[in-house]
Amino acid sequence: MILFFSKQNLTIYAVQSLHNLSKTDIQKLNWLFGDTSLNEKSLLTAGIDRCFIGPRSAMITPWSTNAVEITQNMAIEGIVRIEEFHIVLKTQADFDPMLLQKYDTLDQDVFTINIQPEPILEITDIAAYNKDEGLSLNQEEVTYLQDLSKKLERPLTDSEVFGFSQVNSEHCRHKIFNGTFIIDGKEKPSSLFKLIKKTATENPNTIISAYKDNVAFIDGPTIEQFAPKSADKPDFYEKKNYHSVISLKAETHNFPTTVEPFNGAATGSGGEIRDRLAGGKGSLPLAGTAVYMTSYSRLEKNRPWEQNFKARKWLYQTPLDLLIKASNGASDFGNKFGQPLIAGSVLTFEHKESLSNSPKEPEAEPRLLGYDKVIMMAGGIGYGKKDQSIKDKPKAGDNIVILGGDNYRIGMGGAAVSSADTGAFSSGIELNAIQRSNPEMQKRAANAIRAMVERDVNLIVSIHDHGAGGHLNCLSELIEETGGKINLDALPVGDPTLSAKEIIGNESQERMGLVIGKENTATLRRIAERERAPMYEVGTVTSDNRFVFVSKAGKSPMDLALADMFGSSPKTIMKGITVRRNYPTLHYDAKKIKYYLTQVLQLEAVACKDWLTNKVDRCVTGRVAKQQCVGPLQIPLNNCGVMALDYNGKEGVATSIGHSPISGLIDPIAGSRNSIAEALTNIVWAPLKDGLQSVSLSANWMWPCNNEGEDARLYEAVEAVSQFAIALGINVPTGKDSLSMKQKYPDGDVISPGTVIISAAGNCDAITQVVEPLLQKGKGSIYYLNLSKDGFKLGGSSFAQILNEIGNEAPSVNDASYFKNTFNTIQDLIRNNHIAAGHDISSGGLLTALLEMCFADTNLGADIILPNHSKGGAFETDDLIKILFAENSGLLIQANEDVAIENTFAKANIEAYKIGTVTESDSINITHGSTSEIFSISEMRDIWYKTSHLLDRKQSSISKADERYENYKNQPLNYTFPTKFNGNLPEINTTKPRIKAAILREKGSNSEREMANAMYLAGFDVKDVHMTDLISGRETLEGIQFIAAVGGFSNSDVLGSAKGWAGAFLYNEKA
Repeated sequence: MILFFSKQNLTIYAVQSLHNLSKTDIQKLNWLFGDTSLNEKSLLTAGIDRCFIGPRSAMITPWSTNAVEITQNMAIEGIVRIEEFHIVLKTQADFDPMLLQKYDTLDQDVFTINIQPEPILEITDIAAYNKDEGLSLNQEEVTYLQDLSKKLERPLTDSEVFGFSQVNSEHCRHKIFNGTFIIDGKEKPSSLFKLIKKTATENPNTIISAYKDNVAFIDGPTIEQFAPKSADKPDFYEKKNYHSVISLKAETHNFPTTVEPFNGAATGSGGEIRDRLAGGKGSLPLAGTAVYMTSYSRLEKNRPWEQNFKARKWLYQTPLDLLIKASNGASDFGNKFGQPLIAGSVLTFEHKESLSNSPKEPEAEPRLLGYDKVIMMAGGIGYGKKDQSIKDKPKAGDNIVILGGDNYRIGMGGAAVSSADTGAFSSGIELNAIQRSNPEMQKRAANAIRAMVERDVNLIVSIHDHGAGGHLNCLSELIEETGGKINLDALPVGDPTLSAKEIIGNESQERMGLVIGKENTATLRRIAERERAPMYEVGTVTSDNRFVFVSKAGKSPMDLALADMFGSSPKTIMKGITVRRNYPTLHYDAKKIKYYLTQVLQLEAVACKDWLTNKVDRCVTGRVAKQQCVGPLQIPLNNCGVMALDYNGKEGVATSIGHSPISGLIDPIAGSRNSIAEALTNIVWAPLKDGLQSVSLSANWMWPCNNEGEDARLYEAVEAVSQFAIALGINVPTGKDSLSMKQKYPDGDVISPGTVIISAAGNCDAITQVVEPLLQKGKGSIYYLNLSKDGFKLGGSSFAQILNEIGNEAPSVNDASYFKNTFNTIQDLIRNNHIAAGHDISSGGLLTALLEMCFADTNLGADIILPNHSKGGAFETDDLIKILFAENSGLLIQANEDVAIENTFAKANIEAYKIGTVTESDSINITHGSTSEIFSISEMRDIWYKTSHLLDRKQSSISKADERYENYKNQPLNYTFPTKFNGNLPEINTTKPRIKAAILREKGSNSEREMANAMYLAGFDVKDVHMTDLISGRETLEGIQFIAAVGGFSNSDVLGSAKGWAGAFLYNEKA
């Protein structure tokens, strides 16, 4: 039976129960739903001009699963489903058709399903099936499957053809990076992947694991584990040391974010977290990063750089919607999972070319460039135990287990569709390929994995995340060397209408697959049940090298030899030609510096990112040592994020990001070098254990392959990354590629610029010494260092962008050994406390960097005198525009004391130009020869903040965004500490009796570890208690003298923040 509860005539809660509910139960539900009333009608209508919007009848939503679990915790029995319906005007009935549907009435049949799952299909025309389903199989692959069908003497099933397309897609198998390149008729000696691997061969440094897992590990320090003694029952926290490894990963989710930005970015972040969870035999996430690249946002009409290229009839979302919704999605997932986001980047760009490839050729057709197919990159750092960093080999008889949620008709074909140009398939196929996020479910699974990792002996044999290709990809990777048999009926189903193909191929998120010995499965089950992490034993490892799904009825949608499934996809051959594009020389007026500056400061890449940082958690875990916001005004200017590896030491992990795709349009080699250089000039401010040698890179490649000239440019760019990294003495042990970066429109295509995003990470062994980009009053002089060893060039710069141009000369980094020497010299200066402030020079150039070093405080300025006609040096030009706006790789440094820093640079043969001093004023005064310019800090800061303010108005209350804009600089932060406070950790006296405290947590809550550590330092013995412990009677709190309940998103905030948790206490006798 179904009961309907009405709330303010706007919301209906439909409750499906196996029996009549008591009066007491109904009262509990009225409380839970928030002052609702039971509607006695069996048929509900919304009104003539209104309708109900609610979940599809066939899909039991994660929201329902949470709501039902809440009622169980409140001692209400018999409820099997609860769904929420909203009454809206029919004219405003906008909804996601994958998840929701429109109802004119609600009655007792609202959850009745009259759809039978499709039977297993035999595919006799593979070519037609490939086209109809959008599987992206090429002709060689179609032929291969046809031949396989003949060899097996039977038609392949729909699951087998679909499965082959997923696990052998470009997205999963990186066929282009492993392929052969023939450029201008000559075969290249190495594949792209070999070029990247060469960096690790030449510079292994501290690599522990590379190219054989979804994450890279580098050697870490010995750190302290602070965790409960036991994970399958309530227990007290204890400390123990272990040898760590540091993880680095970055993952793009470009196609899903283009189509549905919130869930696309959210599941991108979630998938990247799962990659780190699945490293080795399990590892733990620490912090996330994010990059967003779109076409121009068109926030206002008076932005001249956006006028050259008209807005398109966007396929799915406008760039403005993409920026806001994608960042909402990434932020939401991290916030709910409990991972801080501590670094990131934004770039908007588009350009309309109308030029010939050579002066002798006639004018070519315009080439349209822009991030219409967006880039959304989620990255992150983490850590694990060195003795768990390599997976074991499964053996016959081991159990195959899944942790996480149910299967839904979500993300079907995501791997294959992601491998094609967006717009190549129907919107229905593309929408069907998008995943939906459920971070609270992932948190439950992650807690179970955390428990295994923190054991003295990790019982997991091997582990993989569910991402592209769903069960097909995850489970086949788990048993790739052995074979496995999967019980189709054991796979959890949240939608009973799913066919066998949809069950095994959907990309419902937040699931982990793992192999564990039969004798150890019970231990994992106890932990999973305690964490409320759904756990399913779904199969067995075999030794026959086959991958088989079979039902109890004996039906088998898939039965293939692993060699047939994986090993025979034809090798990709990329044939390209070199195309040199002659971009016009830049023309500008040297007298309009202030005007140009006001434009540059409003580009999303340069402007304030407060609209991003004000909605994301930057402190959860209690181990954030350095995040984006700086100074008394706490505005985002830090480009280096740092996390502590434990609560009591100085060891940590630093991370940063770099990219330079527009300079790469002029010269792909320069673009690659500049991207690495930016990441390194961002991370240099964190003292690294072994200087530059401590750094490892992730290279994520987004490129419009199979377009004229682009394959050759990609090869040049990858080769440049390889050669530059090798010359610097560092490696690239991880990365990803997305090589179909083109948006197809009915009237033409828009190509995304070839882009490499570099993420850097390294062991920071002095997390309290990280330098910030904030000039200090009363300290030494300001110095400029040109790391590029190149003349000032404006090509590919933000300055060129505001002119609607690209430019014909891009700066590069011409001397790797000089760059390396400078990097390590800066590291030594930081360790010796000789640097008061520092900032890299990148988007916006030198002038922007100087302004940014003044923005985060009040009454802070600088007097700058730039060298004039410095023969043979960085300032050889007298073009002030080039000096101020060129984005040559460089650094700004403020000394603590001038003599020490100048002596160090002189000994190291580094050119450091003393260019100014810090003043207590509201201006930067710049002198260059006979030219003088004065820039008001407060005026320029408001202009720099303006773009963030406009974006904030689109994503939050307009009045509140306006209020924030008016007040952000009026309330400088000022710390006042107690008189006896010295910043040192207290000494723990374990000889005296300690008060017993309990940390209470619920599924979806986070922050229990930092709360426990704070209480431990305050003198408590701290016990970890889950709500399941109280409800089951495992824990009675006997002997506990103090209770702390942590925050987070318990029960995913279903029915209100902590409402379900409160209900468990209020209506459960044991709790």
